Amino acid sequence: MKEEEVILVNELDEPIGLMPKLEAHQKAVLHRAFSVFVLNDQNEILLQQRAHQKYHSPLLWTNTCCSHQRSGETNIEAGSRRLFEEMGFKTDLKELFHFIYKAPFDNGLTEHELDHVMIGYYDADPIVNPEEVEDWKWMKIEDIKTDMELNPSIYTVWFKIIFDEFYHYIEDHKL
Repeated sequence: MKEEEVILVNELDEPIGLMPKLEAHQKAVLHRAFSVFVLNDQNEILLQQRAHQKYHSPLLWTNTCCSHQRSGETNIEAGSRRLFEEMGFKTDLKELFHFIYKAPFDNGLTEHELDHVMIGYYDADPIVNPEEVEDWKWMKIEDIKTDMELNPSIYTVWFKIIFDEFYHYIEDHKL
């Protein structure tokens, strides 16, 4: 099976090529990504704990799902595909904003992503893919913020960055 490729982009989000995902993370090359936040009617975010066998950040808590767009796929199509693959449900997604971040991991890999942040709403329990997700929970936004300050080591590096951007976005915009 061919390794998944990521879309290399410049700072304007213009595609400049493709690269195998692992190589892009080894070389810290800027590539397109997305992060999905699903909220319920109690204004809680659905968090997932990454599966124990993931090659980086296993068993750490993160947003509902995140991944990389495939060539020819829109941001929303990619978010919807991955949400279903990881969490087992579909819901309408809306892109809120995008930004660039760089986050090194302990294992020598680096996320250097132009991240498209999306939001969706869902009120049932997910049916998670155990290859991707170890556990899940709903948490209030303020509780996540507090818990990240008290227990930063249980969250993915990128989620801490993306959650901060998301938190400031929702402070400034009515969702």
